[in-house]
Amino acid sequence: MKRTLGLTLAAALLSSTAYAQEKAVTVASWGGSYQEAQSKALFEPAAANTGIVVKQETYGGMSDVRLQVSSGAVSLDIVASGSGSAARAAAEGLLEKLDYSVIDVSTFYEGLYTDYCVGGDVFSTVYAWNTATYGDDGPQSWADFWDVDKFPGKRAYRNRVAGALEPAMMALGVAPEDVYAELDSEEGIERALDKIRELKPEIDVFWSSGAQQAQLMKDGEVDMSTGWNGRFDNAAKDGAQVKYSFNQALLDYDCFAIPLGAPNKDVAMEFLAEISKPEYQDDLPTYITYGPTNKAAYDTGVITAEMAAGLPSSPENAAMQLPVSLEWYAKWETIADEMYQEMLTE
Repeated sequence: MKRTLGLTLAAALLSSTAYAQEKAVTVASWGGSYQEAQSKALFEPAAANTGIVVKQETYGGMSDVRLQVSSGAVSLDIVASGSGSAARAAAEGLLEKLDYSVIDVSTFYEGLYTDYCVGGDVFSTVYAWNTATYGDDGPQSWADFWDVDKFPGKRAYRNRVAGALEPAMMALGVAPEDVYAELDSEEGIERALDKIRELKPEIDVFWSSGAQQAQLMKDGEVDMSTGWNGRFDNAAKDGAQVKYSFNQALLDYDCFAIPLGAPNKDVAMEFLAEISKPEYQDDLPTYITYGPTNKAAYDTGVITAEMAAGLPSSPENAAMQLPVSLEWYAKWETIADEMYQEMLTE
């Protein structure tokens, strides 16, 4: 009888182990200090608390998702995405609809989740400068970023259209609240591209990743760069002589989506529910200065008042910025990026 009981228990353990092994997800993000922060604050603790095995990869954005979905060979279960790119991917039918009976967004800030992507952090696209070149008194507007007489030096700019046209419009003198109305046509997009063409002789590098934008400033390879505030803060911690301003920055959020046909969709939904909880989101700003999308994360006591004041979504900082329009990106991103890539190859 003891032997039979032992065999039964062994079989039960094997069965439960097999089941645990089945609960796994593959998560793709953009690498560098950003993914390291996500891993420490979100992925690793959630894996430990749920028993879900998490495999992490880096990827090139929604173009990789598009390729996987179109080929019918989807290997990614969860992807980190910019909100605009996710809006466009959803419009193309590349993403699974999220189940908000599983993922609790009742304490999220309004507008920081959609049917297809749930917000993970709030960030800003800013202009940063090398304090060894300009001291503390660097550019304070996009017009300054374009002013090569007042601020001579090498620039770096993004190699994709996301976050690239809005600064050009503001450099033209367009009021922030009118930027997306001005960009709502191919003629308007061309006008912004012409402004970038004007600066192109001063752009030494068109960066392709957050890790690259930070490294450019850390190495002093350029004097100014566009980029994401948290990357520059982490570069400064590593010794980079860099500062930035939130004035006229683009207020945006990153989110998590599930590619259409993800092999572990249900487990992915469960994992997104876990990392959306305030007790995970409150840890993210301790690793990178991006704000939580779950406002309850400010009530846990982990995010201090001093820390909150330096986050993009603090009231004082948010008031200076242009919120990114998901509607514009859903409508125009594909066309605008084609035009942008043509401009880069001229």
